[in-house]
Amino acid sequence: MNAGPTAGRVYEALRSLILNHGFCPGDRLDAALLAEQLSASVTPVRDALNTLTGEGLVESRRAGGFHLPPLDEPGLRDMFAWEAQILRLALKEAQLIPASPTANRQQLTYAERVAGAVGTVAEGSGNSEHARALARLGARLHSVRTLEEKVIENAPGELAHIEQALDQADRAALRRMWRAWYHRRVGAAAKLVRAAYRVRGSA
Repeated sequence: MNAGPTAGRVYEALRSLILNHGFCPGDRLDAALLAEQLSASVTPVRDALNTLTGEGLVESRRAGGFHLPPLDEPGLRDMFAWEAQILRLALKEAQLIPASPTANRQQLTYAERVAGAVGTVAEGSGNSEHARALARLGARLHSVRTLEEKVIENAPGELAHIEQALDQADRAALRRMWRAWYHRRVGAAAKLVRAAYRVRGSA
């Protein structure tokens, strides 16, 4: 039996469940139960959980196995602040090129569009550490971003303005908009945390 395809399938399935509210923050992730749910053996499930631990999406506790990291207001504020700091550095160095609006944006979810906007700046900076750090942090924030449309008024409109500034390579406007963007999300952190504990499997 070739374990490769099974390992990859299990990893992708678990990652998708974590990013899309298959579990609540703090939930215990039982490898045996997950193996049954995913029609796999326990070994690839444990391997996937260890990989996801390395990515910061899962916690491994010495006495209690694997858990989804808990989410609280101070921690979420810190993640937003850290992302804002890295993005500010990336934007300072980014080579921005005017571009035509991307038609396929409308086929993406709000959270995917946010990741695309952040990724565009990160990749343009020429510093691979910016892109790596923002991608890792973006994955940790993905499940929260799926809730922003419900919690933050006119979040899609705000994102559309940022995308327009990216298309126009307007660095000054992006700097101003991203600052306001993170200010609003830090202010909404408590509501986003409450929403994250109420939602399961809705995204």
